[in-house]
Amino acid sequence: MKTGRRHITPSNGRFMHVLLGPQSMQLVADIIGLALSFALYQFVRSWSLTDVRSFSLVDHASVAVISCLYWTLVFWMGGLYRDFYIRSPLDEISAVFRMTFIGSAVIFLAIITTSSLGVRPVFVVYWAVLFFLITVGRLVARHVQGRLREVRLIRIPTLVVGTPQRVAGLIDDLKNEPAWGYDVRGIVLLDASSGPESIDGFPVIGTVDDLQGAITTGKIREVLISIDAADHDRLLNLAAEAAELGCLVKIVPDLYEIFSGQARTHQIYGSPLIDVSPQLMQPWEEIAKRASDIIVSALVLGIGAPVWAFVGLCVKLTSPGPMFFVQDRVGRNGRVFRMAKFRSMTVDDKRGPTWTDKNDPRVTPFGRFIRKTHLDEIPQLWNVLMGEMSLVGPRPEQPFYVEKFTAMLPYYRRRHKVRPGVTGWWQVKAKSNPESLEEIQQRLRYDFFYIENMSFKLDLEIMVRTVFVMLKGHGKA
Repeated sequence: MKTGRRHITPSNGRFMHVLLGPQSMQLVADIIGLALSFALYQFVRSWSLTDVRSFSLVDHASVAVISCLYWTLVFWMGGLYRDFYIRSPLDEISAVFRMTFIGSAVIFLAIITTSSLGVRPVFVVYWAVLFFLITVGRLVARHVQGRLREVRLIRIPTLVVGTPQRVAGLIDDLKNEPAWGYDVRGIVLLDASSGPESIDGFPVIGTVDDLQGAITTGKIREVLISIDAADHDRLLNLAAEAAELGCLVKIVPDLYEIFSGQARTHQIYGSPLIDVSPQLMQPWEEIAKRASDIIVSALVLGIGAPVWAFVGLCVKLTSPGPMFFVQDRVGRNGRVFRMAKFRSMTVDDKRGPTWTDKNDPRVTPFGRFIRKTHLDEIPQLWNVLMGEMSLVGPRPEQPFYVEKFTAMLPYYRRRHKVRPGVTGWWQVKAKSNPESLEEIQQRLRYDFFYIENMSFKLDLEIMVRTVFVMLKGHGKA
């Protein structure tokens, strides 16, 4: 089978997809629900209260617009404007309940602190009505979206990846469920050996070597992968490559993994699929993570400036050479930046890219102390302040090792979907620098655990653990 022998025709319905997509429908349903709940609240308020102030129609309209803007911002920060097919209707209702409650609590506090009238019981009615109308609107939008997909007014440009036998079974499922909305543009097979020209009428466009070109040319938005469970490394490589290109990846899990509980599946119209989403955190968590990076790094650098100056002076006095050790590191999206640390070793210009060995003779006595207590990492807070790093994330690696590890493990690139961190899940486990392929894979497991479970709560846990590691002196020696 010749690879890359067919071309995928890009969709010309991009505008229609945006207009009728889940996010647009959610926004329209929310605005309608917000407007109705505001109008109903004003009616109940004027009917039930005797000392209510009268407002003009322009005043009501202005407050209604501000209310809509406020709630859409709250919903956006809570991640409610993601594709609702990535969560069940029950999860959708739970998320709406949580965000309307939090948003209403903020309004309650604002009324208490700025008004002498206090919080009226009728405001509770506003929250209840708001929750009900938003929930109903979103469920209706979900139903309408399903119908539009079923009649093919909405199509999701999709690639199917796998072996001929596994792909054929998945294609049958897709044909039987038009409400999924998948528009299969082509099939990518795993092996370059001879294979069919098409499967169930869908063209075979090449092998996994053609995946990137097929995604780009066809403007693919989702990739469905169905391969044998034993081929884990290839599965990771395919999922990482597609996710890096901004595609939503869904994996058909092996039945053994489902029944043994090793794969947590996401049900879409009764079909188990595992999501690998390019979106890693909720918007509010991304904002909170970056805000904490700026606040903590600025406070530590500013308040501790005399201490850091003393540490730097000790570095200079205890061994000849510069105060800082500066090195190129690979950051988010593969960008190279200059990272600084307090120098803890003797200067060795002849030595190329390398890690520190255990009981490395190049480490100075004072350097051993600052490495054990992690004080040598303090200058990296400047990189955090500049946005090149985060307080928590996978450790940034040297370009030489990134190329080396990527050649051995192509899915290593997924580490660069997030900002590298001063500390991370792997660091608080007090692991040594990896030297073998097995050790690299073990560190990647820690990194991927963090990336796939990223949350502001997990960041806080890692930072607390880091403090205890520093106090115990469990840093590298």
